Amino acid sequence: PYAIPGQEIICHITPVKGLCFYRASVIIIDEAHERTLHTDILFGLIKDIARFRPDLKVLVASATLDTERFSCFFDDAPVFRIPGRRFPVDIFYTKAPEADYLEACVVSVLQIHVTQPPGDILVFLTGQEEIEACCELLQDRCRRLGSKIAELLVLPIYANLPSDMQAKIFNPTPPGARKVVVATNIAETSLTIDGIIYVIDPGFCKQKSYNARTGMESLIVTPCSRASANQRAGRAGRVAAGKCFRLYTAWAFKHEMEETTVPEIQRTNLGNVVLLLKSLGINDLIHFDFMDPPPHETLVLALEQLYALGALNHMGELTKLGRRMAELPVDPMLSKMILASEQYKCSEEVLTIAAMLSVNNSIFYRPKDKVVHADNARMNFVVPGGDHLVLLNVYTQWVESGFSTQWCYENFIQFRSMRRARDVRDQLEGLMDRIEVEVVSSQGDSIPIRKAVTAGYFYHTARLSKGGYKTVKHQQTVYVHPNSSLFEEQPRWLIYHELVFTTKEFMRQVIEIESSWLLEVAPHYYKSKELEDSSSKKMPRKQGKTKEELG
Repeated sequence: PYAIPGQEIICHITPVKGLCFYRASVIIIDEAHERTLHTDILFGLIKDIARFRPDLKVLVASATLDTERFSCFFDDAPVFRIPGRRFPVDIFYTKAPEADYLEACVVSVLQIHVTQPPGDILVFLTGQEEIEACCELLQDRCRRLGSKIAELLVLPIYANLPSDMQAKIFNPTPPGARKVVVATNIAETSLTIDGIIYVIDPGFCKQKSYNARTGMESLIVTPCSRASANQRAGRAGRVAAGKCFRLYTAWAFKHEMEETTVPEIQRTNLGNVVLLLKSLGINDLIHFDFMDPPPHETLVLALEQLYALGALNHMGELTKLGRRMAELPVDPMLSKMILASEQYKCSEEVLTIAAMLSVNNSIFYRPKDKVVHADNARMNFVVPGGDHLVLLNVYTQWVESGFSTQWCYENFIQFRSMRRARDVRDQLEGLMDRIEVEVVSSQGDSIPIRKAVTAGYFYHTARLSKGGYKTVKHQQTVYVHPNSSLFEEQPRWLIYHELVFTTKEFMRQVIEIESSWLLEVAPHYYKSKELEDSSSKKMPRKQGKTKEELG
């Protein structure tokens, strides 16, 4: 297996098929209720293999599992219920729905702190913004109450928080004080914090959804499932009898929440899945035994994208290029970019960019109390050309510093993310021999790098028009993210790494290109008429608001 840090289960299936499935006698799949993309594929593959290998034993485990459904899927497999060692948890609901669940969380924490026996509190919120707001409100109110109440330690935990600050949640609570941990749903199953007796659950989480028509991902705050709510309640009963305060009504729990979370396979881009299954020799994807089949439209789009990238031929069969792409355990467009770097003699730089793009926008850290310093430090890394080259510059300077932790701290860079990027890069570099790509440098020339990015991401092209940026194929209005190095420059042609809907349709990680490169790398996909240069037309120099206006 080739595991890339930072993802759920990433494995290179060919060696897994050869080394594990045909030699192992027992396979255990834990936390099956989470229904991630890779576990769903694993279910289909293992079910097929188990039918041909009666000696193979498969154990599917979870604390909150729809046992009947899973048993039926695995050919009426027997169900074993093993009693847990959890302490009893009393669950309380509100009498009426809460208008502002953030305010309700703050009030509930202070009420528990004043009225309940000793024990730490765990609060579940949806993301960094909410967590920081909640922590500020709690600290402000504790300051105003002064010595009237005992000490309350407010500790946040979310993905973009530096490791040293994340580790504080595990420190023992001082005598006479109480700890409140404000967390995302990472604290549902991924980690256990000692001393938690009280859980506050507003009933919401951020869920990723994917629009196949526009190719846009959205992070939407939605009510969590009943299975997630039960997992959250279980956090209160790990060390002693606990209490869970649900900031919604019992009626809402029974009638408004879904039984289980919508499987990731039904709300994500399937390009990687299709390439993976094709490389395994599974060509009939429509009839592949998914537990929950993905939407037909998403499957068709994935096939269309792979055909445009040259991974599939007109018969839907894997090409030689597609087999090389399948050897790299990354998104198909990213693997096409890496393979294109061989042609443009810049594989050294493109490998670094691919590794930095794999760590999910968590390179820069921007603490609220040092916003100006963090923004100035970020500006020092800006180089002409776009965000991909900025990421390359960050990694290059980190290497020159000797992979220094202190350098990361001084420049408001997440050391943990950089270390993960280095691991990913080393791993990808190790696979270059397998796909017969020589690692060479462009010697500081950015044009070959930008052409390689264009070869992989020509699907993600946007052009500046009178109304702002529009995607070339779908004519959808999109916006450069305010954190981008090209936010105020407004080049005519851009390629973006991903399109994400938060407050608007933002392009993340953009790079400037020339329209002629699209005809060079994808003449079968773009026609010259689509790419006619309208340089004679007067173009707006600003798009939307400035950084200062956005705050």
